[in-house]
Amino acid sequence: MQDLKIGELKTKIDTKEIINKIRLQRTDIAWMGIELKGTNAIVKIVKADAKPDIIDQNEYCSIVSDKEGIITKINAQSGTANVKVGDTVKKGETLINGWMEGKYTGIRYVHAQGEVQAKVWHTKYKNIQYNTTERRETGNIEKKYSIKFNNFKINLHKGVSKFKIYDTIETENKMKLFSDFYLPISIIKTTYKEIEEVPKTYNIEEAKNIGIEELEEQLDQEIENKEAIVNKNINTYEKESGIDIYVTYEVLENIGTNEKIVF
Repeated sequence: MQDLKIGELKTKIDTKEIINKIRLQRTDIAWMGIELKGTNAIVKIVKADAKPDIIDQNEYCSIVSDKEGIITKINAQSGTANVKVGDTVKKGETLINGWMEGKYTGIRYVHAQGEVQAKVWHTKYKNIQYNTTERRETGNIEKKYSIKFNNFKINLHKGVSKFKIYDTIETENKMKLFSDFYLPISIIKTTYKEIEEVPKTYNIEEAKNIGIEELEEQLDQEIENKEAIVNKNINTYEKESGIDIYVTYEVLENIGTNEKIVF
């Protein structure tokens, strides 16, 4: 990290300056804090949410679709509706024009405002093979230890794991003298968990249920407002080696984003 190095004296570290430099270089950080505790520098970061460009209320703009869907409601508070309920729209299509036409005033441009709701589709796909292998732990484990001093690592063991297939879990514990005074020395414990691969065969119904369950779980995590889900479609296509599964949720969502009118 910029200006924050191993071995640097605490009295020479200007945390505010470091934070300001990083904030100027990174637009994806909403907040950052650095706490010097003992021999540790604890860095905390809050990620910034990506936001669309905001167009000034005094500038002329239209509202365009940011998703593909079927219009279910449209309310143009300022501007002229360009679509109607039941229309299918594509991404980038104008929903509310940034102008109004009067019998005596003619056409005048405005900052379009309004609410547009549409039925949009969220689709997930997965292929499930009828003949596959299932990974599972055998219960056998192996532990190895290392000592880390700054950036130097000394292994207290020889060779690699005796297991043919395994998962690796590594934990690092820093040594300390007092409650908050840590030394630049760590004990690293590496745990190897033996894995065996067992042949597994599914019939068509089993494969279908496994795939549907996984895809529905993904969609449930993606869609926050479950009450907005109006329909669910499941399509499966059987093949010789497996089955293709598509799960689609139809969801009512507000769509549309402002787009500046360029003359």
